[in-house]
Amino acid sequence: MFVLGVTGGIGTGKSTVSGILRDRGLLVLDADQISKDVTDVDGIANEEIAQVFGNRAIRNNALDRKYISSIVFNDKTKLDKLSSIIHKYVLKYIADQLEKERTKGTKCVVLDVPIPVEKGFVDKCNQIWVVTCDTEIKLRRLVDRGMTLDDAKRRIAMQMTDEEYLNIGDYEINNSGSFDDLITRVEELIKEQLYERGIRI
Repeated sequence: MFVLGVTGGIGTGKSTVSGILRDRGLLVLDADQISKDVTDVDGIANEEIAQVFGNRAIRNNALDRKYISSIVFNDKTKLDKLSSIIHKYVLKYIADQLEKERTKGTKCVVLDVPIPVEKGFVDKCNQIWVVTCDTEIKLRRLVDRGMTLDDAKRRIAMQMTDEEYLNIGDYEINNSGSFDDLITRVEELIKEQLYERGIRI
């Protein structure tokens, strides 16, 4: 089974690339969605989060995202702590799902992961595509999503740089242009990398 990793910083369009692959019929394991599931109502990560950040971090049996964001996005140590708790549960889910798909004989699975940790992501992937784009475009996309400009800058500053992402990746998808440009680049990689391995989508 070929495991394709798709990663990139906030605002680059990583999820859009994964969406293109999903629309072509590939199974996508979306770490962002899984992290929401494990911190949603009665999520398996909530008890441990409450132990570390206090009971106020959990509201109505789910992670209080507004409260936790106000804490962690001003303190990288706390952000790292929260991330390590959530990642543990997300990566276990991904590992379990990969094993199920391998048993079923699935040819290719996509891992959509924003933080490319070595154990549980990089070591699971046969190949990694990194989505990048110009900082000004990232900022504009985040503001369009409802963030303030200061919040958007802070979020970007706390993440890996595009260069750091590229250091762990195999191929770059620069998403600074139009959606048609993005589709063209993804199609190129599908033909070059997936078709060559007998993965027809």
